[in-house]
Amino acid sequence: MSRHDPDALAGRIREGDRRALAQAITLAESTRSDHRRQAEALLERLLGDTGSAARIGISGVPGVGKSTFIEAFGLHVIDQGHRVAVLAVDPTSSRTGGSILGDKTRMQELARHSGAFVRPSPTGGTLGGVARRTREVMLLCEAAGFDVVLVETVGVGQSETAVAEMVDLFMLLLLPGGGDELQGIKKGVSEIADLLVVNKADADPDAARAAASEYRSALRMLRPASKSWTPPVLTCSGLHGRGVAEVWDKIGEYRAALTQSGELARRRAEQARSWMWNEVEETLTRAFRSHPEVARRLPELERAVTDGSIPAAAAARELLQLFLGRPPEDAA
Repeated sequence: MSRHDPDALAGRIREGDRRALAQAITLAESTRSDHRRQAEALLERLLGDTGSAARIGISGVPGVGKSTFIEAFGLHVIDQGHRVAVLAVDPTSSRTGGSILGDKTRMQELARHSGAFVRPSPTGGTLGGVARRTREVMLLCEAAGFDVVLVETVGVGQSETAVAEMVDLFMLLLLPGGGDELQGIKKGVSEIADLLVVNKADADPDAARAAASEYRSALRMLRPASKSWTPPVLTCSGLHGRGVAEVWDKIGEYRAALTQSGELARRRAEQARSWMWNEVEETLTRAFRSHPEVARRLPELERAVTDGSIPAAAAARELLQLFLGRPPEDAA
């Protein structure tokens, strides 16, 4: 029997075998073509065991205390009778390709808990601060019986919409200082947030409450992403666990509201469609770059575009013609 036999591996994952889950995630994250085929076959067998988990994205600027909050939050959720998977996405170095992968050391108690599964993954340079195969890893964790899946993203930026497009709820952690973050609230990230949480409220409770009030005022100028939900602003201390229960309760209210309106089902259907097109685009890009004629001509055309001797559009047209074997306008 093959080490990656999809039927055998799927059976072990359904039984909650952690080693099988880790093996499946490694398979899903592999770039080898044979591994990709095996991962797809595995997911096909497990799709019927997915879909019931709460999928939560968590983001915030460096220093906001994401790992501390996630540990306290995860332990609380486990105490409520749930099983929690944490997909902690680490930044990949653009120079070396290496990543820190240190979240297990920052969430030691949670990582050791039998009701939790913490998996750090490098982003691989993927736009949006999430590993390319995060969607697949979420499904694998759900099939293994984890009914709450947390995705910790690299940081805050315009590209954080990537995580919002694969989870049920996007949570933005904020610092109690306001200032630059209050300005940033108008730049797009908060427009996709379903829940805002001012963390580290233990340091200065008054400042935290004031910051929460300012964020609420700022949110009134924005149109809510959902007709069924107005994003609330809460305060908490991940370090001391205060306010964490209220965050979980609010997530329950959110899921109930969107389930009742049918919006949660529609959102997931749209996410699946978006996932398909992302796969199409990424597969086409890989095929394009690996095409022999394109690979041969690409360095020369890149130099020509860089030194200004040929327009970018003309270079792109030539590369596409090499890839398609005919002029791009005839591709249809």
